[in-house]
Amino acid sequence: MADNGSASKRLCQVPERAKLHLAMLALQFGYAGFHVVSRAALNMGVSKLVFPVYRNIIALLLLLPFAYFLEKRDRPALTVSFAVQFFLLALCGITANQGFYLLGLELTSPTFASAIQNSVPAITFLMAAALRLEAVHIKRRDGIGKVAGTLLCVGGASIITLFKGPVIISHDPSPTLTLVMGSRAIATGLGADSKNWTLGCIFLIGHCLSWSGWLVLQAPVLKKYPARLSVTSYTCFFGVLQFMVIAAFMERDFDAWTIHSGGELFTILYAGFVASGIAFAVQIWCIDRGGPVFVAVYQPVQTLVVAIVASIALGEQFYLGGIIGAVLIVGGLYLVLWGKSEEKKLNKEAITSNTSSHEISHAHSTKTLTQPLLTSSTVAEVV
Repeated sequence: MADNGSASKRLCQVPERAKLHLAMLALQFGYAGFHVVSRAALNMGVSKLVFPVYRNIIALLLLLPFAYFLEKRDRPALTVSFAVQFFLLALCGITANQGFYLLGLELTSPTFASAIQNSVPAITFLMAAALRLEAVHIKRRDGIGKVAGTLLCVGGASIITLFKGPVIISHDPSPTLTLVMGSRAIATGLGADSKNWTLGCIFLIGHCLSWSGWLVLQAPVLKKYPARLSVTSYTCFFGVLQFMVIAAFMERDFDAWTIHSGGELFTILYAGFVASGIAFAVQIWCIDRGGPVFVAVYQPVQTLVVAIVASIALGEQFYLGGIIGAVLIVGGLYLVLWGKSEEKKLNKEAITSNTSSHEISHAHSTKTLTQPLLTSSTVAEVV
């Protein structure tokens, strides 16, 4: 008991900024695994409409009890206005986001899908700046750092995708993953020549636009409805409804709703628990505390993780271009985070300076009004 208490105490003493960074790193590892299991699910024949329905139902069942009990006192009343906003968040962040992703992933590969997601920081930055949710001081060092860092992250991810170079690391496929999902699911699809990469790219760009819009739109919603878990639960609920309506018209095969193997069950459970339930809760907390651009800028880290995981688990080769791209990603990430830190520091200094000026002006005004018209020395001279 004492050890548990001391561990909890040490956790509470960790600065919030450090918790944000750790949470975002863990989130990227979770999403990296999702790329692999999603590709395996599609190769096993899981329906692109049934998969997200099951995924979001699991996420909703996971989040709902925590949202109800933990935010029972702090949760605002659900109004028509809030319901419409949650519906739009679901349409943007779940239905369009997940739908375009699965369509694009089927025509490309996990590494390519992860790499093209690195446009999310740039798109989010532009959206947030256009809506004035993110300050951009292009003539200041913090603004230059954020813009340059975002471009560097995107450039690093592009190098990972477009430039291979010599092989640096090569692994055989993981026997554990092959046992769980089956050799066919691992071997097929990842390097098929018949894929329409152009169409897949268009779908993935739609996925990135939807994701960026969801990141930006959540910020003002959370200011009016600060119950983070409840927002996520409502979003999942409306997402399930939207996908079920689409599936009712598009998926007429009842057998598609049946889980045929343990591999299919594993992919659905992973998607529901890790990539939706846990990830949504962590991400929305980070958006609330760190802002939408802070969350989006961590996206390039996922490309590096996917490349490593795919190399170890699927036997994909890791090329020199991946290392060069990883260095650029880390450098770009540092620049953006440095820019955010400098912006916060400069804003704090400006507030302190304005406060000091106001106090000096107020003190001078008070002294002028309370000072007697005749001082004691003047009175003595008159007498």
